[in-house]
Amino acid sequence: MDAVLLQILNGLDKGSAYALIALGLTLIFGTLGVVNFAHGALFMIGAFCSVTLQRLLTLSVETVSETQKDFLGNPLKVKTPYVENWFGTETGQAIIDWSVPLAILFAIPVMLLIGFIMERGLIKHFYKRPHADQILVTFGLAIVLQEVVKYFYGANPIPTPAPEVFKGSFDFAPLFGLDTSLAYPYWRLVYFGFSTVIIAAVFAFLQFTTFGMVVRAGMADRETVGLLGIDIDRRFTIMFGIAAAVAGLAGVMYAPINSPNYHMGMDFLVLSFVVVVVGGMGSLPGAVLAGFLLGILESLASMNEIKNIIYGIDQIIIYVVAIVILLVRPRGLMGRRGVMEE
Repeated sequence: MDAVLLQILNGLDKGSAYALIALGLTLIFGTLGVVNFAHGALFMIGAFCSVTLQRLLTLSVETVSETQKDFLGNPLKVKTPYVENWFGTETGQAIIDWSVPLAILFAIPVMLLIGFIMERGLIKHFYKRPHADQILVTFGLAIVLQEVVKYFYGANPIPTPAPEVFKGSFDFAPLFGLDTSLAYPYWRLVYFGFSTVIIAAVFAFLQFTTFGMVVRAGMADRETVGLLGIDIDRRFTIMFGIAAAVAGLAGVMYAPINSPNYHMGMDFLVLSFVVVVVGGMGSLPGAVLAGFLLGILESLASMNEIKNIIYGIDQIIIYVVAIVILLVRPRGLMGRRGVMEE
């Protein structure tokens, strides 16, 4: 029982990442009708925003220490981060320690700018082209972004630690009345909570703001909204930037869970597209529901007891579930009637 509960908890943080990436994918498909295979690269760039800020905050100046000496009694040259010189040792170390959460403030303008450039510079030229063309050009863009990151940061994963206060684990055993330990890392709980807040914020923005209401109307009937004199294309461009920011924030906070590497975007991309299709093309609630559902199922399938019965099931469980759901309900769990049912 404790093993099952632990895997469900593991599935929540993985499902959170799937849900956030799928949410951005669905926003882009629902507004622009574009199948964006570069969306996983945006998740990767978000993770490297954490790496970049950490490196910027640890830039150091070399000084001569009067208190530290070598074995000959000569003063040692030590490297001191600039932030410690500017804000003091204690405050500077705290800023470096909290580099991942602070990277949220760094990543938002970066991801918005990248999203706007992608949409205006490339993707807008493929609105009326077949989905196959969109997939090819955005997949090519993803490879280019991946190789650029590889060139500047190298091929190896880069450890990006969470703040010291969030290191360690929370024991859920007392909550469930279990005798054995059920430890779960604090940062994974933070990631789940963060994902929930971002998802709620996106839904609240679309549901309760005038901008969001116009966007939802444009998703349902773009031509009619345009005839009312509303520049719906401009609003959709902004939504593309927001979708890019959502993917980037998902990557920022995921960096301590999975050390950023240049191919992590591709690792999540295909699975996230499966999530979108299972949830229903264009359905935002469906993307979130399918993200958490498939994340939990993937974690449960990784249990040794299940893998011993069906070898390799953890590698294919998401695709098996997708096939079953689409055979029974081609439009996905919460897709609109007629979508993918022709």
